[in-house]
Amino acid sequence: MPRLIVLNGPPASGKSSLARRYVSDHPLALCLDIDVVRSLLGGWLDRSDAAGSAARTLALAMARTHLEAGHDVAVPQFLARPQLAEQLESLALEVHSTFVEIVVDLDPEQMLERFARRTAERERIEHRDAADLLGRNDGLRDLVDMRQRMMAMLAGRPRARWVTSREGDLDGTYRDVLALVEAASARS
Repeated sequence: MPRLIVLNGPPASGKSSLARRYVSDHPLALCLDIDVVRSLLGGWLDRSDAAGSAARTLALAMARTHLEAGHDVAVPQFLARPQLAEQLESLALEVHSTFVEIVVDLDPEQMLERFARRTAERERIEHRDAADLLGRNDGLRDLVDMRQRMMAMLAGRPRARWVTSREGDLDGTYRDVLALVEAASARS
């Protein structure tokens, strides 16, 4: 049975790295990074709300197509509102797939340090764009607020499972994620 794996977490928690790792270990699995999809839309920084909505719509259609073909989909996405998580969960049920919601968390101080390092390097386009978007306001305060909004939303998502992002130990964090995916698959 294909799996729809949502990796939620604050910025710089390692969601995208974990999703890419999962995909590299699972042939034909899709890393569906909605931030990347959004960055493919022209002028998205100037129309971030409309671009975000369009990217989510596209991502749901892509996930449906890939799951129906029998392949896993990993979605690394910061979620602070329940709507997309609920849509992804409903989609998984509709197409008879296992839904796994994992929160990759780290403490706020680590989050700020990692985000500062990541945006200074800006090796990936979504990191540059995120830094630019957050840089328009008080970026560090925005990050702390984002994490608080995510935590409040997750209070209403009791089936979400948690892993701690280990500094310098992507392999260990990945093993924790795999264990949760396998446990969810065994329950399905």
